[in-house]
Amino acid sequence: MTSTRLAPAMLPLADAPTRPRVRFGVAVSATLLTVAFVVAVNATGVLPGPAGVALDNLAQLAAGVAAAAACLVTARGTTGAAHTWRLLIGLGMAGWSGGQLVWTVDQLFGDDYLPGPATAELGYLSLPVFALWALLTVAAATPRRVLGPSWRVRLTAMLDVVIVLGSVIMLSWAPVRALIMAADGLPSAVVAGVAHLLMDVLLGVLLALLLVFRQPPRALWPQLLLLGGGLAALTVADGFYAYLVSMDADRMLALHSAGWILGPALIGLAALARTPAEDEKATPGDLDAVYLLLPLLPVLATGVTIAIRTLVGHPLTWPEVALGWLGLLLVIARQLMTIVDNRALLLSVAEARRRLAHQAAHDPLTGLANRELFGRRLTAAVDAHRDEGRPIALIFVDLDDFKFVNDSFGHAAGDRMLQEIAARLQRCVRRDDMVARLGGDEFAVLLEADPGAPGLVGERILAALREPVQIDGKPVTVAASVGVVAPEPYDIGLTGDALLRRADAAMYAGKRAGKNMMVRYAGTRDGGGDADLPGLLAEALAAEPASSGFAVHYQPIVDLRNGGTVLAVEALARWTHADLGVIGPDVFVAVAERAGLVAALDDFVLDTACRDARALAALHGGEVAVHVNVSGGRLGRPELESAVRDALRRHDLPPERLILEITETSRIADLSAAVSAARRLTEAGVRLALDDFGTGYNTLAQLHALPVTIVKLDASLTTADERSRALIRSVLAICREMGVSVIAEGIEATPQAAALAGLGCPLGQGYLYGAAVPLN
Repeated sequence: MTSTRLAPAMLPLADAPTRPRVRFGVAVSATLLTVAFVVAVNATGVLPGPAGVALDNLAQLAAGVAAAAACLVTARGTTGAAHTWRLLIGLGMAGWSGGQLVWTVDQLFGDDYLPGPATAELGYLSLPVFALWALLTVAAATPRRVLGPSWRVRLTAMLDVVIVLGSVIMLSWAPVRALIMAADGLPSAVVAGVAHLLMDVLLGVLLALLLVFRQPPRALWPQLLLLGGGLAALTVADGFYAYLVSMDADRMLALHSAGWILGPALIGLAALARTPAEDEKATPGDLDAVYLLLPLLPVLATGVTIAIRTLVGHPLTWPEVALGWLGLLLVIARQLMTIVDNRALLLSVAEARRRLAHQAAHDPLTGLANRELFGRRLTAAVDAHRDEGRPIALIFVDLDDFKFVNDSFGHAAGDRMLQEIAARLQRCVRRDDMVARLGGDEFAVLLEADPGAPGLVGERILAALREPVQIDGKPVTVAASVGVVAPEPYDIGLTGDALLRRADAAMYAGKRAGKNMMVRYAGTRDGGGDADLPGLLAEALAAEPASSGFAVHYQPIVDLRNGGTVLAVEALARWTHADLGVIGPDVFVAVAERAGLVAALDDFVLDTACRDARALAALHGGEVAVHVNVSGGRLGRPELESAVRDALRRHDLPPERLILEITETSRIADLSAAVSAARRLTEAGVRLALDDFGTGYNTLAQLHALPVTIVKLDASLTTADERSRALIRSVLAICREMGVSVIAEGIEATPQAAALAGLGCPLGQGYLYGAAVPLN
C-alpha cells in the first residue's frame, strides 16, 4: 500500500483557532475510531478480499484528507512559524492523499495487489519533502539549546548532529542491505519501499534533534509528541511494506495498514492541538540528561550491533567499516570539545564565585572592604597582637561637613567624592594595610606595621584629603577628623570592637576641638578629650539624663509681620559632661544616631518640653506651641507614637500645642509606614513640621506625602542673595497653595528679617530673637 514520510514537528507560536479546532476535532476523532474499526474488520476476515481492500484503502484516504484539511484550515488562524509548519504539512498531506487516491483506484480496479502505480509514489514522496521543509522552519524559529556565538559551540552542535545521523545510517545499513538482497536486485517497488523507510527514519531523527538541541516551550510538547507518534506509525507501516515488497508477498498483513490510518490522524491532531500563549516559555534544563546522552546512545547501539554481527560470523562490509571509523573519530573530537568546554565552564564558575565573594565583603561604591570584612581582619590582627606581640594600629576617618556636598551638588556628586577619597586613602598606606568604608562618610584604616607609623599615616591622610576634588568643574574641599589608636601594653583583654570604639572616640575629640585635625587616643575615660563618647552617651541616657548633664534649652519662634511676637519655642537638647565639659549638639546627636541612642535622646527632650509647656506659656504670655525634634528614622515606628501619647497624658498638654519637627539626621526608612503614623498623630491633634527644608532628605516628595502643617527653611537658604530669594519665593508659593506655614531659620540681623518678611515669609527663628536658653 503506501509509504509515508511523516510530517514533523513545528513549534507553533500561536494557538489554533477555537472554532476550526472544534469542527475538525470531530473529524479527527471519527478518523481514530475508523482505525479501530478497519483493523478489527480486516483482522477477523469477515469481509471478502475485495471488500476488505476497499475498506482499508478508503480509510487511509479519509485519514489523509482529514489531516490535510486540519493542517490547512488551522494554518489560516495562525501567524509566523505556527502558520508555516501547518501550511507545509497540510500541503504534504494533500500530496500524500493524492497518491493514496491513485493507489486506491489501482487497488480496486487493477489486476495486481502489489506494488501499485508509480504515479502514486510521487504523491507519497511529497509528504517527506514538505515535512523536511517544515522541520527546518521550526528549527529556525526555535531558540538554540546551547547559547553563545562561539565557533566552538556551533562546532560541537554540528558534531552531535553528524554523530547521530551517521550512527542511524550505520544502524539502517544492515536491514536495508538485507531487503535488497532478499529482493534479488533493485526493482522499482523495492527502491520505493526502502526510500520511504529511510526518509521516515531521517525525519524521526531530525525531530529528535529538534526536541533535544532546541528549547521548545513546554506547552508545545503535546503537538510534538503527536507528530512523533504519527511519524512512528508511518515508519512501522512503511517498514512492513518494504519487507513485503522485498519478499514478493501477494497480500498485506491484517494489522499492517493501521499505521497508514493512524499516522495521518495523529498529524491532524497535532495541527489542532491548542497552545496557551502564556505557557510559551522556554524550559531549559528539562532535557539536560538527554542532551548529554543523545550523541552517545546511537553510537552505543551501533557498537552493540557490530559486536553481535561479529560474534555470529557476519563480517562488516567496507561501507560499514568506513562509517564505524568515521563515527569513532567524530566521538573523539566531540569529547575533546567537551573537555575544553568543561574547563572553560569551571574557570567561569570559579571567577563568578570570586566576584560574589568580593561583592559580599566589599563596599559596592568604593570597592573598599566593608564593615564585616574589616571586622574579621581587625579581630584577627588583635588576636595576633595579643598572642604574638605583632604591632597594630587603627585610624578612624570621618569627613567634616560632608552633608554640604550632597546638599549643594547632589548625591551623585557626593558618591564621586567618596570614590576619590577612597582612592586617596589607599595611596596613603602600604599594600598590606587595609582601608575600609564603614558606612556613609566613615572610613577606617588598619595598620599592621611599626607602632610609630600611625601618626605619620594620619598626617598623610589629612594632607591628602585637604586637596580639593573637582566636582562639576568646581574645586571642592572636604576635610576630615582623624582618630588614631594603638593597643596599650596592659590591654590583655582587648577586642577589635573596643579598639574601634577608642578610635571613634579620638575622632570625635577632634570634631569637638574644631574638626580637620588628628587626635591620638590617650587611654582615658575620665577627663581626656578622646573619651569613649558613645559609651558615655549610653550611660548618660540609660540613667537619668538630667542628672548626667543633659538639659533642654528653648529658642523662640516669632511672627515676622508684627515685630517679633513669640508664637512658639523649639526645644533643643544640650549636654555638659562632668569631665568633658560642653559637648556640641552636632557631635552628640550624630553619635546618638550612629549608636542607636537617638530614641532615648528624643524621648528625653519630648518629655521635658511637655512638662515645661505651662511655664513657657506663662513666660511668653500666651499659649505658645512647643516644637520637639524627632529623628526621621523613627517616624512610622510604634514606640514614637506611644512616647508622644504618654508624654501628653502625663503632663496634661493639649495635643495641638505640640509640634513634632521631623529632622533630616536620618532617612525615613519606610515612607508608607511613616505616612500612616503621621496621619494617626495629626488625627490625635499633634502637628508635624519638616525641619531643615531644602537640604538632606526632606524633599518635596515628603512635603507631598506627609500631612505636615509647617515647613522650616534651612538657614543656608535664608541669606540675602538673589538665588536664595528666588528659592524662598518658590517654596512660599508652594506652601501657600498647600496651606502650610513657613518658618525661616538662621535669622541674625534686622535687614535679613525685613527681607524675608518682604518676600512673604510669616515666621522666623534665629539669634536676632534670642539664642536657645534654659527655662530657668
